Amino acid sequence: MIADLSNNREALKQLLQMKMPYGKYKNRFLIDIPEHYLVWYHQKGFPKGKLGEQLQLMYEIKLNGLEGMLKELKRML
Repeated sequence: MIADLSNNREALKQLLQMKMPYGKYKNRFLIDIPEHYLVWYHQKGFPKGKLGEQLQLMYEIKLNGLEGMLKELKRML
């Protein structure tokens, strides 16, 4: 999934601009949500739809240590 996303600039841009719409981290960019919260979602189940897909992708990115790469891309936007 991460390899597919690296080829899709618009999807990356959307991921980096997406904010959490509800909950404890409402209005925070998904990239700024703490890893422990994403782990909790991973254990409980991600929400349905685009938000769930983006949270799951952010979980995978952080799990694989790629967060720094995304933060660099965010600065360029």
